[in-house]
Amino acid sequence: MQGPTIGKPTLIDLIRAEIRKRGPQSFAWFTEQALYHPEHGYYSSGRCALGRHGDYFTNVSVGPLFGQLLAVQFAEMWERLGKIENFVIVEQGAHHGDFARDVLESVRKRWPDFFAALQYRVIEPFPILQNRQSLTLAEFAAKIEWRASIDVLEPFTGVHFSNELLDSLPVHLIVWAETKPSLSEWREKFVALNGDAFAFVEQPIGDRKIREQLQKLLAQPAGFQTEINLAAHDWIENLSRKLERGYVLTIDYGHPREEFYAPHRSAGTLQVRAQHRFLPSPFDEIGCADITAHVEWTSIAERAEARGLQVAGFADQHHFLTGILSELLLDELSQNVDRKMNRALQTLLHPEMLGRSFQVLALGKAVDPGARLAGFKFAREPRSALGLEQVVSGSE
Repeated sequence: MQGPTIGKPTLIDLIRAEIRKRGPQSFAWFTEQALYHPEHGYYSSGRCALGRHGDYFTNVSVGPLFGQLLAVQFAEMWERLGKIENFVIVEQGAHHGDFARDVLESVRKRWPDFFAALQYRVIEPFPILQNRQSLTLAEFAAKIEWRASIDVLEPFTGVHFSNELLDSLPVHLIVWAETKPSLSEWREKFVALNGDAFAFVEQPIGDRKIREQLQKLLAQPAGFQTEINLAAHDWIENLSRKLERGYVLTIDYGHPREEFYAPHRSAGTLQVRAQHRFLPSPFDEIGCADITAHVEWTSIAERAEARGLQVAGFADQHHFLTGILSELLLDELSQNVDRKMNRALQTLLHPEMLGRSFQVLALGKAVDPGARLAGFKFAREPRSALGLEQVVSGSE
């Protein structure tokens, strides 16, 4: 693929200069620059916009109900941990802080004892976003601290939460290519230059971690393209070292491994979006568009189990939020539903809106494995749903 080279001129020049100096670069590196370059990246510059007038629509865009529902789940987690005095919510990918505000407002109103025990940590490497978050969360300043990365986060007991974080991590593009007559193999797609335009070139796979992941995949039809998200594996490994006791709860769109790499998904899951439009190429609107890939949940769960975490639940968002509503909040909500809240519920729950688009993965550490969280009341057995039955704990 060769695409028109448009977007932020300074960022494009920086990427071009690096490729001319060092040769073709992985698509993961290219995406890192397009999204996270300290000055010019789509996220790091603050250009990312959510909601009806932004680039894409997510759970937080629906309004405060999403945070209120998750606050219920966090309160149950606090109770499961014995109502400890220093329960920490760590949020990563907080955007402008709306979710944190909605959670803290709900906890303060409904569970004063939980609010007194609660501390909130936001993982935010970019100053422009931290400044916006601090404005949104000004009334909760005593409850909130920021950390630049998981690496500098102190060990904690509580829950790490993320919503649409993993899909935004840079991925490696791979393709099942015919290299000789009757001989095919996996190749990695790198970003090169054709004159001044960016173009893809295929190269042998030199990264050991990618080769290890490919050993779990079957041969595919020629031209089959997909993604490997090594950054997500590194993320759960780093997080497992920081979580002393409690949960990881992450919400995103994706598939278990078998479905993710199914033959019919021959073009992969890569998406490029701006102003609610899907763009045909990641070389369109560089630095001004979101670049994402669906999450392959099974590999993340495998890596988590290998690092001492246990799978505590896996469900689509419809079943997860329905579980919370039916077990913990239904009576209260039924007395306060107005037209606006009813629309928000429909958006979050309806299978043709956000209800089936997103999945929820819960991981636990030093928690009772038999105590099911409310959000997974209607979920299948999670290891089976993820295709983990044959995985031996501790394997890579």
